[in-house]
Amino acid sequence: MSTAVAERMEPQVPASQPSESAAILSLIERMAVNPDIDPERVERFIELRRQMARDDARAQFDASIAEAKAKIPPVVRNRKGHNDKSYADFAAYARVVDPVLAQHGLSYRFRTQQSDKISVTCILSHKAGHSEETTLAGPADASGSKNAIQAIGSTLTYLQRYTLVQALGLAAADDDDGAAAGAGDLITDEQREQLLAVADEVGADIPKFCGFFKVPSIAALPAQHFGQAMKMLEAKRK
Repeated sequence: MSTAVAERMEPQVPASQPSESAAILSLIERMAVNPDIDPERVERFIELRRQMARDDARAQFDASIAEAKAKIPPVVRNRKGHNDKSYADFAAYARVVDPVLAQHGLSYRFRTQQSDKISVTCILSHKAGHSEETTLAGPADASGSKNAIQAIGSTLTYLQRYTLVQALGLAAADDDDGAAAGAGDLITDEQREQLLAVADEVGADIPKFCGFFKVPSIAALPAQHFGQAMKMLEAKRK
């Protein structure tokens, strides 16, 4: 399979800065009607404002992704696949991921294309206007006794699942083994909230914190590491 990652932006004025935006727009309007102002200077000013809006939207997107990933719990494997191997289907991911993304102004949709291969692009967007794309492509899944349409449908759902996983930076182990199967050995919801609360208080870098324990999110932290994790956060407070 081939992989490509791209970014796309729709310039928007951040809603969090209405007074600043109004002031800048007013200035642009005055410059535009002033015969003594070089039109190219007005254009440069407008482009500068657009770039500021893009940078602000990107920053909001990155912050929301980091916060959302820290709250996404493990996805329970609910299907049996090739060689009786367990996996989580797209619906299982959507049930877990969708509510968390919505809390942080994030959403996703898919775009598909077909030539010699089937291509699926997951477009992950933030309410501020920034979006990023993750694309995977592969042949129709003709395994088993599938007809031509079923083969295409199987590949589409497979690629939707994995482009979403890639777009959010979730660990592949969530889908194949480990954390999802051993959900009973993970920290409880109460412990997760405790860690998130302390992490927020001490200004911890959550992605880096999760990286130390080699888990995709705090919710995926094994219960045996809860004490160590709490001590690390408290040490940062001191």
